Amino acid sequence: MKIQLKLEYAAFLLLGIYAFAQTGYSWWWFAGLFLAPDISMLGYTVNTKVGAFFYNLFHHFGVAVIVYLVGTALSLPYLQVTGAILFSHSAFDRILGYGLKYPDSFQNTHLGKIGKKSG
Repeated sequence: MKIQLKLEYAAFLLLGIYAFAQTGYSWWWFAGLFLAPDISMLGYTVNTKVGAFFYNLFHHFGVAVIVYLVGTALSLPYLQVTGAILFSHSAFDRILGYGLKYPDSFQNTHLGKIGKKSG
């Protein structure tokens, strides 16, 4: 099952790259902003509940799709770029095993425990 999930997320990553390609923006934007959603981890400086909320907000496929579609509907390419990058980054994180966070700990994700003590 783990391989199937990684393949699914790899397909999502390719879909996100394709969506970005449709925007016409330079690939430098994609490369430069690819890790930007991880800024959401700054929420963990407040506490794990706030950290998990912001991390999940910036790493949720549904949010990414809505942002992209709103950008498409309103002809706002910067929103399309934002949605495509959020989607691609989230898919890449899932390939690496980083899932959405539970509010008790950064290591506790919907894909299982992460980190050195994950077992």
